[in-house]
Amino acid sequence: MSDHDDTIHKGLAGVVADNTAISQVDNESNSLLYRGYPVEELAQHCSFEEVAFLLWNGEMPSESEKEDFSRREKNARVLPAKVHAMIRDFPSHTHPMDTLRTAVSYLGARDPENETRTREGYLDKALRLTAQVPTIVAALHRLRRGLAPIDPRSDLDFSENFLFMTFGDVPDTCVVEAFRVSMILYAEHSFNASTFTARVITSTESDYYSAITGAIGALKGPLHGGANEAVMGVFDEITSDEFAASGPRGWLESALASKRKIMGFGHRVYKNGDSRVPMMKLSLQALIQHYGRDDIMDMYEQLQDAMEERKGIKPNLDYPSGPAYHLMGFDTDIFTPLFVASRMSGWSAHVMEQAAANSLIRPLSHYNGVGRRHLS
Repeated sequence: MSDHDDTIHKGLAGVVADNTAISQVDNESNSLLYRGYPVEELAQHCSFEEVAFLLWNGEMPSESEKEDFSRREKNARVLPAKVHAMIRDFPSHTHPMDTLRTAVSYLGARDPENETRTREGYLDKALRLTAQVPTIVAALHRLRRGLAPIDPRSDLDFSENFLFMTFGDVPDTCVVEAFRVSMILYAEHSFNASTFTARVITSTESDYYSAITGAIGALKGPLHGGANEAVMGVFDEITSDEFAASGPRGWLESALASKRKIMGFGHRVYKNGDSRVPMMKLSLQALIQHYGRDDIMDMYEQLQDAMEERKGIKPNLDYPSGPAYHLMGFDTDIFTPLFVASRMSGWSAHVMEQAAANSLIRPLSHYNGVGRRHLS
């Protein structure tokens, strides 16, 4: 007899691996809470910088702390020239997530404080990398379009600067607001696959950059961070000649008949719908009105209604964020790197929490292979 529970939880579903004070889904209100604050309240009233500070420190910043945090973030945005050169050197077919993952690893190799594991050391690295990832992502977006990267500006906040570096100017307020909301909604979500990856790596007493690099690798997968890219793939299929007559409902029937996974719908944690969707949908509606693209909302609503009727499954955050990023002007394969730029805040909070009360994460497995045998 074994001295442990042999129950297998595929995908670790239902397994409570550790404590966390960073975020939770409050089942009673079906709301995602960051350090106790409903995320929709944070998205309505806070900057991304304030939310990052909250996740890392447990409390909202005072005015002086907010000013200091903003100043330091702005001062850390510029990339080393060698990082820019490395990004340019990648083949054009390289997925942006692969380039971003490698750039983060390279920044870690260059950091003389890479092995520092004090709380202050983690905070410094988290702030620098959170400031530099948008510079990398914006440069990637431009280079893939044959355009020169744009240097960051220190007179703009996180969201304004990100959009400026990507598109060459600061767009209208409703666009900046929609982007800010998306960054806050994506910032943290408890023990998701990429966050758990970061915590596993941290639990081995590896360095901060290794944990973040591993998290980026996990986020690349279409069942996790790549889902918002896949949503736009769905919209592209719906508008193709094949489904011009049948529309979203016809596409859905075809996809279900082929037993395809419908991206942008369902969530392992939420039982009554993703609480982040209403806020992001409001931002999407503002963008649709701004750009005069009622066709996108019509397609959005039809597919959403058809999916709920046929399968009883509601959208997750990726469903409204995909078309929102599309309307902002981002290329589809940049959507997941945008997710990285946001989730840097949550990952960093979990790296620090894991390191502060560390225990090596090493689950057991149940062997179901060939029994004992011999070569002769």
